[in-house]
Amino acid sequence: MTASSPTPLTSDDDWWRSAVVYQVYVRSFADSDGDGTGDLQGIRERLPYLRELGVDALWLTPFYTSPMIDGGYDVADYRDVDPMFGTLTDFDAMIGDAHTLGLRIIVDLVPNHTSSAHPWFTAALAAAPGSPERERYLFADGKGEQGELPPNDWESIFGGPAWTRMPDGQWYLHLFDPAQPDLNWRHPEVRAEFSDVLRFWLDRGVDGFRIDVAHGMIKAEGLPDVGFSTMTTGQRQVELLGKGRLPYFDQDEVHDIYRAWRPILDSYPGGRMAVAEAWAETPQRLARYIGPDELHQAFSFDFLDATWSADSFRKVIDSALAESTIVGAPTTWVLSNHDKQRHVTRYGDGEVGLRRARAATLLMLALPGCAYLYQGEELGLPEVLDLPDELRQDPAFLRTGESRDGCRVPIPWSGELAPYGFGPAGSELSWLPAPATWQTLSVAAQAGVPGSTLELYRAALRIRHAHPALTAGAGGVVWLETEPGVLAFSRALDGAVLTCVVNVSGAPALIDGYGQPAVASEELTVRGSGHLLPVDAAAWFERR
Repeated sequence: MTASSPTPLTSDDDWWRSAVVYQVYVRSFADSDGDGTGDLQGIRERLPYLRELGVDALWLTPFYTSPMIDGGYDVADYRDVDPMFGTLTDFDAMIGDAHTLGLRIIVDLVPNHTSSAHPWFTAALAAAPGSPERERYLFADGKGEQGELPPNDWESIFGGPAWTRMPDGQWYLHLFDPAQPDLNWRHPEVRAEFSDVLRFWLDRGVDGFRIDVAHGMIKAEGLPDVGFSTMTTGQRQVELLGKGRLPYFDQDEVHDIYRAWRPILDSYPGGRMAVAEAWAETPQRLARYIGPDELHQAFSFDFLDATWSADSFRKVIDSALAESTIVGAPTTWVLSNHDKQRHVTRYGDGEVGLRRARAATLLMLALPGCAYLYQGEELGLPEVLDLPDELRQDPAFLRTGESRDGCRVPIPWSGELAPYGFGPAGSELSWLPAPATWQTLSVAAQAGVPGSTLELYRAALRIRHAHPALTAGAGGVVWLETEPGVLAFSRALDGAVLTCVVNVSGAPALIDGYGQPAVASEELTVRGSGHLLPVDAAAWFERR
């Protein structure tokens, strides 16, 4: 099947520097055929909603052929669409419509591992130890008298050992589920394959890639032990992620891969880009993934992990902006995604959590750089904490009891009963059940309602696109003197100044001298010549 010719977008090679990208968890966004699972046609039908929301691009989670052991992050065919999501024709139609609406499409690339159902791995299982088929993956002999012990002490991110033994005695590495065997990225055939996969989707018109486990493809030579494990110390190795060095993550040689990919991206018109899901022990090491000869962006997960305090936000923002200056690329901010508890719940859940989540959004959208939104956060969705165990599908749940399913519940569109318009009229199927409390959080329930979270997002995104001080060419963050517990910074361009103020203290704060309110996460009260900013609230003020 040949690719269609998508309608060209307005030419802007630097679009990604200040874009707002909306993450679509494909299974849970919109179901067009009533089978209870979101699909590409469902996304296509909802593109006008996303255009009206005001985002610039969509990041789609994996929709490739997969057994779905890990929600599609176990890929069996990198060049086709899984039937549960549609066909390549559906993809071409969806991306064509998106481009017509001025929306760009970023797709997820999963290069660290394949599915165990991938033809390469099935061939490896059928081949003998030491065969060319096994060289594409990381097979090794075990320790012990009969090779009965794993080759080293590495642990899976999902819990338990990172090695599974084959009937012939060899072990294979899987840093995630056993159904996700790690590839051997020192093998030239692996590198050639993914260069071709990049070109396949670029030829179909995709505007960028989100690189899954971008820090993981290269493992230290000799596969050395970490030196501790859950069994020996009670501390899981994954707790070092982003804090210390692991022999299977953030190895220097991984940068050779991205230096080979960048010319491929640059050879296509329109500013094709890549963003890294990367964890490193220091901001300096994370910054190495970004640059004119490697990737365009890397997520700032420190911002996502910041606590609800002025000091925490200030420290994280300063650190991220300093690193962006060094590498000459914008910071990439994010508050929620498909792997993390929704920030409404992280910030306290209930009314307090929602107030803080709305305020944090205004903080994020006022910062220079690119912002990533996770589907449903514009509705103020909380984490679903009470899913029945038998319905959970996250492979990590069976190993650790921890589950990411609560942030993956299909989002509510309309109606009074679950699944709230997730599928076509009359459809009652949904792969995960939505809570009864979501009736008031649906798109239909919030659209056009002053003060709703959806309208707050729409208003903030309109201003972000229109206000000179929030454009890519505007100045950086200038911190302002404030009372304790209040964060305030301004950005400016050609006399237009926008000031963002966030009140994380325990009392309302009087805000004066910054101009007129442009948008606020909670209602402001006029007090003399200024305004009273409530607790756990944020506002933008403008002066021209």
